[in-house]
Amino acid sequence: MSETPDPEVVELASKVFDLARAGDAGALAAYVDAGVPANLTNDRGDTLLMLAAYHGHAEAVTALLERGADADRANDRGQTPLAGAVFKGEDAVIRALLAGGADPESGTPSAVDTARMFGKAELLELFATR
Repeated sequence: MSETPDPEVVELASKVFDLARAGDAGALAAYVDAGVPANLTNDRGDTLLMLAAYHGHAEAVTALLERGADADRANDRGQTPLAGAVFKGEDAVIRALLAGGADPESGTPSAVDTARMFGKAELLELFATR
């Protein structure tokens, strides 16, 4: 017998995911500080960090990493926040993730593979110095 999720919990989770997409670093930090898991995932395995990274919000990425978000946690398709940021061309997010310990070789495709696919030699050089 499966338990029906509490509608208030579902509503809160939806709100927090929207904050990650919008890049509201202050509100995200406050929710995580109040007990929302830093590695909360949606139905596709995307974490708050993945959503903030993919939508180009370096400040939100940093706030989540400072609160224990896993920089290399892949979604259900094997994609990491760093690979997503490389795909989207989000340089500030890439640097924030690297500063937070993200591994360019993690995930499928990895950030290194993604940079190769798109001919981003400057990122390949950056990753090689890690």
